[in-house]
Amino acid sequence: MTSALPRLLVVTDRHGAARPLSATVGEAVAGGARFVWLRDRDLDRAARRELARELLDLVRPVGGRLVIGGDADLAAATGAQGVHVPGSAGIDGIRVARERLGSAALIGFSAHSVAEIAAAEAAGASYATLSPIFPTPSKPGYGPALGLEALRAASARRLPVFALGGIGADDAAACREAGAAGLAVMGGVMRGSDPRSAVARFVAALT
Repeated sequence: MTSALPRLLVVTDRHGAARPLSATVGEAVAGGARFVWLRDRDLDRAARRELARELLDLVRPVGGRLVIGGDADLAAATGAQGVHVPGSAGIDGIRVARERLGSAALIGFSAHSVAEIAAAEAAGASYATLSPIFPTPSKPGYGPALGLEALRAASARRLPVFALGGIGADDAAACREAGAAGLAVMGGVMRGSDPRSAVARFVAALT
């Protein structure tokens, strides 16, 4: 499954979206998004389950994939394609998620160092995000931006690495040249007035 991962991973944030999250994701899908990470972990379980089902209804018709942030049980219950394990869960979270969802599931991991990328690969992750690559208000508390050199070092491994943090469409070429499998974008899509056009620009830049 990982060999054919889309190059753009859209990360949800309903607090930053100007419209209901399902509508924002619908616009993103219309713009070409085929890989979505349902973050929004502050929702209660019932509301998050309903939202996951709404998003699956959007991505399935176009062959897209949805991963659920931090909840393998919810991924299994809704039929999502996988789970994205937060860094706070540690590397063991990858192994637990794999045991819960099986070998075919997508298991992502939020890494904040090159060492964590190596550990995630060893633990059996399908892909990882590395952040923050550039300065961003969405990723406080993780220290200074890692930059393209860290991305290059992380991407030298076999695990697909998605650059996350402060990334615009104009940064796509540099991130890809550094070896990134793709880009993970939250604010650049969620907070804009035109998510469809924003995604289309990212997809074009990554093509």
